[in-house]
Amino acid sequence: MNELNGKGNAEKTSLPLDNVQAIQEEMDRHAVDMIMATSKLYMESLEVKTCRPNWRSYLQSSMITQEDFNFITAYETVKGEEKRAFLENNKLQCARTFVSLMSNISKDQTVRCVLTMIDDMIQEDRSRVEMFISYARKEKQSVWTPFLALLTRADGFVINQVSLIITKMACCGVDLMDGADLTYFLTWLKDRLRTPGNEYIHTTARCLQMLLRIEEYRFAFVNIDGISTILSTFAGRANFQLQYQLIFCIWCLTFSPDIAEKMHRLGVISTIAEVVSETSKEKVIRIALATLRNLLEKPEDASIARENAIQMVQCKITKTLDLLMSKTVDDQEFTEDMEFLADRLQSSVQDLSSFDEYLTEVKSGRLQWSPVHKSEKFWKENTQRFNEKNFEVLKILIKVLEVGNDPLILCVAAHDLGEYVRHYPRGKTVIEQLNGKTMVMRLLTHEDPNVRYHALLSVQKIMVHNWEYLGKQLEKENQENKQKLTAPNRSKPLEANTATETKM
Repeated sequence: MNELNGKGNAEKTSLPLDNVQAIQEEMDRHAVDMIMATSKLYMESLEVKTCRPNWRSYLQSSMITQEDFNFITAYETVKGEEKRAFLENNKLQCARTFVSLMSNISKDQTVRCVLTMIDDMIQEDRSRVEMFISYARKEKQSVWTPFLALLTRADGFVINQVSLIITKMACCGVDLMDGADLTYFLTWLKDRLRTPGNEYIHTTARCLQMLLRIEEYRFAFVNIDGISTILSTFAGRANFQLQYQLIFCIWCLTFSPDIAEKMHRLGVISTIAEVVSETSKEKVIRIALATLRNLLEKPEDASIARENAIQMVQCKITKTLDLLMSKTVDDQEFTEDMEFLADRLQSSVQDLSSFDEYLTEVKSGRLQWSPVHKSEKFWKENTQRFNEKNFEVLKILIKVLEVGNDPLILCVAAHDLGEYVRHYPRGKTVIEQLNGKTMVMRLLTHEDPNVRYHALLSVQKIMVHNWEYLGKQLEKENQENKQKLTAPNRSKPLEANTATETKM
């Protein structure tokens, strides 16, 4: 994917007010679910809070300074308004002590306690992230370095708790996280999403939900192929809560038109359509439909919005909408999204040509035996269009043969290349120049018998130079055979003429 660029590095980009409100309202609507989204981390943090480290032993062994000891023991005793005043009067010391403790102590249980205190402190007042930023500036250090360093620890609670702290700091601070630090952190989150057996996967998704509200972070995430990772996570162990969180992330991404215009190539629509068709959870359906609506509204290129609509029709979203609209729904916004989608998709169906449908299917990468593939009428009427935009469709089909692994998709792609050659006079030359013949022949040894069969048929079509000439020759031979059967005696001159014709 080509790199996408945000609109600045120093300050957060201001989004249109309606976009900000939409995202905030959606998060507020499911605020209780956010605890569920981090339930394992939350439950473990409650246990951590019941234990207090023996700070004096750390002081006596010179692992912490007297200043750090004085601050942390005092901090543990203050509550409520007294705590607020204490922090207000000790901002730099607070940041210095917490950074020192989490950087210099190796015992996991103690680091857990320190991180839990930091998270609680920021959760009470998000502006407190500025204490760490101010301290880092004073020390001429990166505010992110001590926190990012903890992501390499082995303790599951530690790495996930610090990831949540980093996220809150990146979202609530005046300055953006950027450059190598941002790439490193987003890549870490992306890798955690696809880590088998990640018991804290809801916390990982929660971090992305928060980060992707900010436009610059969206572009950075897309540039590391984050969308594909989200989509692959659906194919694993995604329960309804995780489904909601992942679709929420995609929904946030669709508020950036440049990103929304890239999604039609990645399988976003088909993945969401599959989730909607299988789930009964209203909040999942609701966020899914809001995402689909954005994919029709946000792209500035009308042709892409139209392709998205066609993909939705192909993925049977209209049938799902009919079923949903037959039920009673109290949520007005939910109803508006359903009605909007139904109207737009109905309009798309009315002016949908067979080639439009075919093109959208090819670009989605999810080929299947839809009627157009075996329609003689389709191939006769549309073969020339395969040459448009510098053979765009043919290049996609050949790429599918090169990198694809789904037997059904390989069968359809091989079949279509053969049909192109059969119906276009220069098809053999074009396919060879695009390296399509080589890709098809590779499939002759594929492990799947159906793939081998369709590859063989396609190769046979490619090897024939002129289908029109072959057709006439076959017709001529049939006529001659009939004449031989009906005429028992032939004169010598006639036989000579026939022989001459055969040689021709």
